[in-house]
Amino acid sequence: MPQIIEDVSLHKQLKSIFGFDHFKGRQEEIIQNLLNGNDTFVIMPTGGGKSMCYQLPALISEGTAIIVSPLIALMKNQVDSIRGYGDIDGVAHFFNSSLSKSERDKVKADIIKGVTKLLYVAPESLTKEENVHFLQSIRISFFAIDEAHCISEWGHDFRPEYRRLRPIIEEIDRVPIIALTATATPKVQHDILKNLGMSEATVYKDSFNRPNLYYEIRPKKNVNKEIIKFVKTQAGKSGIVYCQSRKKVEELAEMLQVNGISAVPYHAGMDAKSRAKNQDLFLMQDVDVIVATIAFGMGIDKPDIRYIVHHDIPKSLESYYQETGRAGRDGGEGRCVAFYAHEDISKLEKLLSGKPIAEQEINKLLMQEVVAFTETSSCRRKALLHYFGEHFEEEQCNDMCDNCAHPREKFEAKEHLLLLLEVMTELKGKFKSAHLVAVLTGKENNAVKQYKHHTLEIFGKGNYEDEKFWQAVIRQALVNNLLSKEIENYGTLFINEKGLEYLDHPEFILFTKDHDFESEDDDDSIITKQKGGGALDEALMGMLKELRKQTAKKFNLPPFVIFQDPSLEEMATQYPITLDELKNISGVGEGKAIKYGQPFVDVIAKHVEENEIERPFDFAVKSVANKSAMKVSIIQAIDRKLPLHEFAKSKGVEMDDFIHEMETIVSSGTKLDLGYYLNSLVEKEDQDDIFEILRHSENGNMDDVMDEYGDVYDEKELRLMRVKFISDMGN
Repeated sequence: MPQIIEDVSLHKQLKSIFGFDHFKGRQEEIIQNLLNGNDTFVIMPTGGGKSMCYQLPALISEGTAIIVSPLIALMKNQVDSIRGYGDIDGVAHFFNSSLSKSERDKVKADIIKGVTKLLYVAPESLTKEENVHFLQSIRISFFAIDEAHCISEWGHDFRPEYRRLRPIIEEIDRVPIIALTATATPKVQHDILKNLGMSEATVYKDSFNRPNLYYEIRPKKNVNKEIIKFVKTQAGKSGIVYCQSRKKVEELAEMLQVNGISAVPYHAGMDAKSRAKNQDLFLMQDVDVIVATIAFGMGIDKPDIRYIVHHDIPKSLESYYQETGRAGRDGGEGRCVAFYAHEDISKLEKLLSGKPIAEQEINKLLMQEVVAFTETSSCRRKALLHYFGEHFEEEQCNDMCDNCAHPREKFEAKEHLLLLLEVMTELKGKFKSAHLVAVLTGKENNAVKQYKHHTLEIFGKGNYEDEKFWQAVIRQALVNNLLSKEIENYGTLFINEKGLEYLDHPEFILFTKDHDFESEDDDDSIITKQKGGGALDEALMGMLKELRKQTAKKFNLPPFVIFQDPSLEEMATQYPITLDELKNISGVGEGKAIKYGQPFVDVIAKHVEENEIERPFDFAVKSVANKSAMKVSIIQAIDRKLPLHEFAKSKGVEMDDFIHEMETIVSSGTKLDLGYYLNSLVEKEDQDDIFEILRHSENGNMDDVMDEYGDVYDEKELRLMRVKFISDMGN
């Protein structure tokens, strides 16, 4: 059991060692409980001061505290921090696979001498037999299990090794345990206490509310441009942009750089030296932005991060909460912007294929919680805190989420809510939301038939609204504490005491219509439309079409070879007024911008000036040179005069997709010499005739060519002729 030094108060120790005058929140109470020999469970949000809860008692107790930590980078950061408070480096060590034998021997020597007060170990290291034997031979003050949510399969960072900790700790020494986490739902809290055998532990749970953080979800449209626009409004401030894939991290970091934003990438695929260098650049404020996968951020002690951007929606609300929690840890401004599209969830679900069924089911349920949070139009803070088992009145949000700052349409929900509760009562059991919605809307799926719920009189009574509507009613019934979720059988719903009371005494209640991110273009969209940044400028479009016609006559080419309609539409929406800006229009590229572009940007610039149009200030987004491996390999294959059908086959690409890539390449102004390939497929006279048909086509569609030659040649061969025409004539 830890022994506190007599007659010296914790406040004096806090001041003497760490230089702080006061404890934060309930730190003192937690530390005293641990020093009294009690198991302790701490749930405290990021920035709440969890580390102090085991650091101070470790430093003032006899023996060595064993701190179980999941990441090597996190351990190193913590050890460096502790060493910074004194002049004895050996006071804290980490012990993991990164150490050489001589380094491990040095750590053991410091522990035996009684110098080391905190030893950070990975769970994998703790389970090794030789380490168990060594730890059995020393005096241990207590065990601290940091990031304790890793114990639960329902946690956002499940680590199977964490589930083996309790028997190992018992084998080493029965001393007090303190488990700590920043993110734990009621289900995860239950798992932690059960798995660590801490049913008698004193639980300290702080509010999860971070009142200084502003939460916002935006539809995922033109996402790179939107991120650049947002980051530019935060000039000089530190921020993190999270992406799911390493490739996207590299691409986005480079795009930010070429647009004048100091940014560096960070992901697990980089070598350790580069990762450490980029992390230090960010921590030392030599760069403003770090673009990262979720591998970045654990244990990063940077209090002045002002914004967190999610390029991709996280796969769980725990992940979202922890990642956004890295903003505003000093109590200052913290903006949290996430971009969301249904396709993100579909991609995440595809990644689950091949994994054990149980794991797939858990992750799908966690993703449903993410969808519920992103699509809700009620207070996001209330929804987020409800997920962590905390009640919150939305009036206290103080417009610190997009839904409170820009409220959406509400509807009177009493009749819908009563029908939902009536269905739940009639089913005489506890079911998940999908099953309830199926019964309400009259969907005869296998589960409904299995329970014979399709035979009930109430079946289909809610079919006057769709599934999405009823999911929204269920979600808002949950956050209004009329329904609850089972802890053991996660996701299963039941009517709680407040819900039963509502059934007996129903009253007027307002719910909010959910966001529809598939058609997020209404006037009160959460992205503010800017003049010149949204709708097509019909007047300018007419001028650009006329200019294209004149340019086509000048070069004796059909108009579509100059610029295709989608390119003109983008010009009439985004107003590029320099050639550099024009290059970023889809289907233009450097070659076409130089060859045809100047008159177009001149017309646009004049139109903008005469009509006092406020251009989207972020339009001057410079694109990174297209480095698509497929495009590069196509250009190289054609340069080497390889048979294209065989080349496409070798790449595992359908010929239709292969030709589409070539169409994109030539439309952007790059020349492809396809003569060597087409000369063996299409007669020379026919090539001339096809060129003549295309020369008189205004839009360049294939109808006239197919009418004339569709019986003679395959459509793919004729599409290739069109590619050759655009390349030869226009580039």
